[in-house]
Amino acid sequence: MLLAQSGYPLLDVFWTMLVFFGCVMWFWLMFQILTDVFGRDDIGGWSKALWTVLVVLLPILGSLVYLVAHGREMGDRRWAEVSAARTAYERDVRRIAETNGSGGDPTTRIVEAKRLLDEGAITHDEYESLKAAALGRSLGEPAH
Repeated sequence: MLLAQSGYPLLDVFWTMLVFFGCVMWFWLMFQILTDVFGRDDIGGWSKALWTVLVVLLPILGSLVYLVAHGREMGDRRWAEVSAARTAYERDVRRIAETNGSGGDPTTRIVEAKRLLDEGAITHDEYESLKAAALGRSLGEPAH
């Protein structure tokens, strides 16, 4: 009831919220543009400085000009970064899964262990341990 008794009308509350979220979006947009400018390899330092001055001193005009001139390239660069990060993540997950024994063909893993044994990179006990892990049994468990 205290809010209803104050001299701050409901439409002013909505307007204040709209302005606040508009400012948050504006700063987010400036952050995205400046991140893109400084992440680019195809422009030099003076071009980066010029875009920074333009976006900071004339924010509306500078941001609109940058988005019109480089908006599609900005999206393409972001898409490439996300795709590269996802590919690296998936590669790491596969590598870790294979290393932990939860993935990969057992025959291939045994052949690789045998090759390492023949090269002298691992001992016979290590070979037996890798073989048992590939077959999915503990080292002391007998073969069926």
